[in-house]
Amino acid sequence: MPKLAIVKVRLDRDVNGYVVSCAGTKEAVVIDPGLPVEKIAEQLKGLTVRYIVATHCHPGHVAGKDDLKELVGGETALHSADAKQFLRSADRYLIDGDELDFGEFKLTVLHTPGHTPGSISFVTANHAFVGDTLLAGGIGKQTPETDLRRQMMSIGTKLLRLPLSTALYPGHGPASSLERELAQNPVFRGVGAPR
Repeated sequence: MPKLAIVKVRLDRDVNGYVVSCAGTKEAVVIDPGLPVEKIAEQLKGLTVRYIVATHCHPGHVAGKDDLKELVGGETALHSADAKQFLRSADRYLIDGDELDFGEFKLTVLHTPGHTPGSISFVTANHAFVGDTLLAGGIGKQTPETDLRRQMMSIGTKLLRLPLSTALYPGHGPASSLERELAQNPVFRGVGAPR
């Protein structure tokens, strides 16, 4: 059975960047390439970067994508709605259902708008990288482009359909699980377990 390695990199603005790699092939994906890129690059030694992706285009989550690409290679990817909103470019624009192959794994794209119009989550095996759509104990802070109703719809229609045992890796703060968030996150008060 292939092994997945996940390394959390603490970046400026208290952003969590992630290096997700296939232990067998040493191919990797970088999620939320903030600054400083050197901290991310340190975790990429011995790995081949296939993709550099962002859950959304707030500066803390995407500011290092071009410099990181220059350092380590890989294809950059964003959702087109955020590329337009924040005037960002990428090698590839993602939509709901896209799959990015790395090693023996696939990263599946879930469009989870609300925090920003182009917020996306990435799922591989039983791991979901959810950006600021859902945090341990809350949701990402509201900004002018946040549509709270859409964000709650995204959580309900996309994230709550994942298995309860799914590990959640947010853009800020500690990792959690869908089961723990359903039980403890105030966002879910009065919501029963989906099924």
